[in-house]
Amino acid sequence: MLKGIKILALIIVAIVTLTGCVNFLEGSTESISEHQAAPYIRPPTEQISVSSYEELIETLLELITEHETNAQLLYYPHEGEDVQAELIRAANEIMYEHPIGVYSVAILTTEATRIVSHFEVDVEIEFIRSKEQLDSIINASSERYIRAQMLNIMSDYREEAVIRTNLQITEEDIATIVTDTYYQNPRRIVMLPAVTVEIFPPEGADRIFEINFGNTQSPGMMQRFGDDLELYVQRNAELAVGDTEPEILLYLANNLMSSTVFDEGVARTTQRHGAQNFAATAFGALVRGNAIGEGFAMAFKALCDELGITCRIVLGQYDGMVHAWNIVELYGSFYHIDVAMSLVNGIETAFLKTDVDFDEMYTWDRENTVRCEGELTLEDILGPGEVDIPEDLEDANGEQNDNEEESV
Repeated sequence: MLKGIKILALIIVAIVTLTGCVNFLEGSTESISEHQAAPYIRPPTEQISVSSYEELIETLLELITEHETNAQLLYYPHEGEDVQAELIRAANEIMYEHPIGVYSVAILTTEATRIVSHFEVDVEIEFIRSKEQLDSIINASSERYIRAQMLNIMSDYREEAVIRTNLQITEEDIATIVTDTYYQNPRRIVMLPAVTVEIFPPEGADRIFEINFGNTQSPGMMQRFGDDLELYVQRNAELAVGDTEPEILLYLANNLMSSTVFDEGVARTTQRHGAQNFAATAFGALVRGNAIGEGFAMAFKALCDELGITCRIVLGQYDGMVHAWNIVELYGSFYHIDVAMSLVNGIETAFLKTDVDFDEMYTWDRENTVRCEGELTLEDILGPGEVDIPEDLEDANGEQNDNEEESV
């Protein structure tokens, strides 16, 4: 019996000792041990199997597109294949020839370890672009698509656009697309931005074009100006009256002349088209009431576009001065309209004119411009009396312009 009690006591002590609670105090024992956290085990790196050079390239590009910084590949080589040489070749191809790699990767390293029938390849990637930048790349297969995207980009006043294409275009082609987009859409784009273009890689069939746009104001402020411009275009177009398109055009010209001042000082010092000066924009003409020839022309086209009248911008010179005006289509024929010079010299001098009428004072690219040879004249529109302008029109526009000056 006593022996059984001793054995039971030993079992109890052993159990208590194993639980880490033994008290050594006045004949009893107690030990308090700290709780030991489970050791950290690094989650296994995802392993991707590849068995050819083409699969290796495709996998590395997928990792870059997903902005993965490390991965492990299981490379199953063909007999006699020099895996290390293939890894170096793949890294160089991606870093120096493939547009995604050239554009986004700073360093791409691979380290191979032989494991019986295959190699474990540890991949590490350092990026010079963010995941957001990679996701924003626009893939374009046609110039038409690039132009459509450019309108969205410029009217949103983004600071950067990245386009990937296999079209054989140049930096100058991109600049031309930007310029064309601006002059074709004066109601949607407030000002022509300064543009810089970088190409990755510089040569090759498949390339990425990184386009940076420089505006005089922040994107938020430019968007505010754009909203104001759209509102003024709609208001002024709604005021237009006339039974025929020629009468409506005459009304639009008179409206602009009555509400906008020609800034001769700026006009004489402007050295190029698309100058980053509000006087050269539809915003300057319609919202601020101050413009040079280009601003008048942009505003006139914006109004015509709103009303569905065919109108385009002509960039050229007037009396040696950088200048712009409009060409409109009426009944199948084309005519020059220069609202700015109509204001300065009288509307009879620059409204519904032919190429011959503009020979003396104007110069422009005639080879790439439609011929203006229509027979319609201002006198045909006026008839017995000039189209009337509502008496409150000038005051209403003047009040709008004053309010805008206070808010901008």
